[in-house]
Amino acid sequence: MTTIAENELTPEQVRDSKIYTQWGLTEVEYELIVKTLKRLPNFTETGIFSGMWSEHVSYKKSKPILKKFWSTNERVLQGPGEGAGILDIGDGQAVVFKAESHNHPSFVEPYEGAATGVGGILRDIFSMGAQPIAVLDSLRFGELDDPHTRHIVDGVIAGIAGYGNAIGIPTVGGEISFDSVYSGNPLVNVMAVGLIDQAAMQVGQARGVGNSIIYVGAKTGRDGINGASFASAEFSTDHESDRSAVQVGDPFLEKLVMDATLKAVREHSDIIVGIQDMGAAGLLSSSSEMAAKAGMGITLNLNLVPQRELHMTPYELMLSESQERMLLVVKRDEEQAIIDLFKEADLDAVVIGEVTDNGRYILEFDKGIVADLPIDFLTHAPKQDLPMTKPERMSTFNDTQYEPDIADLKATILAIMSQQTIASKASLFRHFDSMVRADTVIKPGGDASLVRVRGTKKALAMTTDVNARYLYLNPFVGAKMAVAEAARNIVSTGALPIGITDGLNFGSPDNPEVYYELDQSVAGINVVAQQLNTPVISGNVSLYNETDGQAIYPTPMIGMVGLLDDVNQAMTIGFKNPGDIIYLIGKTEDSFNGSEIQKMQTGKIDGQLFDFDDEAELVAQKLVRSAIHKELINSAHDLSEGGLIVGLLESSFQNTLGFDIDTQQDAKYLFSETPSRFVVSVSPELSDEFESIASGYATKLGHVTHSDEISIKTSTQNVHLSLVETVKVYQESISCQLKD
Repeated sequence: MTTIAENELTPEQVRDSKIYTQWGLTEVEYELIVKTLKRLPNFTETGIFSGMWSEHVSYKKSKPILKKFWSTNERVLQGPGEGAGILDIGDGQAVVFKAESHNHPSFVEPYEGAATGVGGILRDIFSMGAQPIAVLDSLRFGELDDPHTRHIVDGVIAGIAGYGNAIGIPTVGGEISFDSVYSGNPLVNVMAVGLIDQAAMQVGQARGVGNSIIYVGAKTGRDGINGASFASAEFSTDHESDRSAVQVGDPFLEKLVMDATLKAVREHSDIIVGIQDMGAAGLLSSSSEMAAKAGMGITLNLNLVPQRELHMTPYELMLSESQERMLLVVKRDEEQAIIDLFKEADLDAVVIGEVTDNGRYILEFDKGIVADLPIDFLTHAPKQDLPMTKPERMSTFNDTQYEPDIADLKATILAIMSQQTIASKASLFRHFDSMVRADTVIKPGGDASLVRVRGTKKALAMTTDVNARYLYLNPFVGAKMAVAEAARNIVSTGALPIGITDGLNFGSPDNPEVYYELDQSVAGINVVAQQLNTPVISGNVSLYNETDGQAIYPTPMIGMVGLLDDVNQAMTIGFKNPGDIIYLIGKTEDSFNGSEIQKMQTGKIDGQLFDFDDEAELVAQKLVRSAIHKELINSAHDLSEGGLIVGLLESSFQNTLGFDIDTQQDAKYLFSETPSRFVVSVSPELSDEFESIASGYATKLGHVTHSDEISIKTSTQNVHLSLVETVKVYQESISCQLKD
């Protein structure tokens, strides 16, 4: 028999008021709870189910699809199911990485939403026993002519910088795009990467009857109450968003928690049974999931939970998402060593419960029991196989490719370089400290970032990528392209792609068309992941990204990590030497539907997506990696948004070198976005050897120059551009639009 806390609704009042529907539980789910418990759940228990059965925690709607991910190969040491995934990188070392989203909080409170997104993903990494070494982001905003969008951009960038810079983890890369579909629902995805010795790996499990549950870190407050349910509902302009559901972060406190946790792992791994971050649904999800994964039960005394506010109720204590908190399971009678270690760092460290073998989730409060639930039932929300339907728009798309208007080639080039998605984001990412820890080899601004593995010759390449416009036109093919582009970014550094984390951002899964987009995106990711031998080892799902029924584009962000055996072979995108020969790897075709030039010239994207050739992609990647390792090329840059002209100019801008090329094609093909292509530069004396290994996959375009002039010849138009003028347009467009 459970009791109720003071001032809480009685079980009968919960039933009659149907307050549970405000928390995200359905009538059917509530009735299932009543039937299983054989009694009415009290206020606290109902709230507990609302948090644990939210989509954000349980993945009850997405899990039938997520189970299809390919997640195992010879490198995988830990796949999905723990705080982060882990891959073997040799020499007894491993890389740990994961992506998370903080979309809804970042719309309501941009600074705190983005900042706590960084804090949360870092805790996922060090809860595995790993030292975080890098953060990347993947951001989507509305267009910058909207003052509210500019406010969100400023807040999100400041939040990521404020947290990451203060905690001392470099923000080394990422991507930022702008489309009107994100104006009511921006996306803030953050990826973190860490390193660990394989012998020190930790898991979030509560094993061993009588072992102690130790709460460490910050005190619990009323911020982020039931944020998991908040993140599992769409926005409406008719209702003000709940700011109380947004957490407040403290990066300086997080640094103390991180350092103390890693020290505990180093010095006391023999007595630590499990570690887990208190993320979505806070103390509730961390404690119940740890016990469920181990097939155990758990009892907590909520009076012992450190609190920073008075008179907190059991509901608030369990569903608070206050930041900088961790849960450790420690062997019985060995607790003091852990407590002393955290207290030396001026952090709370309190035994609040123990592991049991009864399979029950029991919460004690004020000398009574306020929750007594079967833990397996609590942690396994009823899964839902939802209907899916191919989006109606796809059946109306024209099967011909858009025909760009290139009446004035120079004006078109300058216009494309000023587009929000193409133009330099340096004015934004300059706020991020990319060099703290001094291991960053390739900084933001290239295809992928590269971070040195201390004490070795190795380096890790990392990137985030997706072109959501492609997925809007065709979610299956667009998802394949997202994985391929991420891999091309990794390959451009010389590294071998080895694994994927994902951030699956979609609208409401209750819409059969959105559920189809999710299903087809996962299928597309799987195809190319297996071809590249890059398993999906971790990730995050963020659904209900829509406002007033208007969903975002399907946006499955791909976070990818690659391994470079010798950092001295690292390659960058910039042209290096005047006289070097410029080659295009891959064939260019009519690939304009969903392209930047279509959006620029028509204000929308439309039509059937162009083809993706799996075999051509694999051949191009293998060729570039081989050429880098044979030291035949001086630069490598993958082609994506904006096409060949954008890739050439970005390579030119890096070291302020011009170029002179002849495409021998119609000028429109400068803007084609055919996948599976790279631009590389080769020293003249090595061109014969390069061409021999390229075997028909490389086309000579021209050469690098040391002049200010950029000379472009096509079969239909010729143009001369000033390098200085073009750089100015590229570099200043975003900052000018932010000031408007």
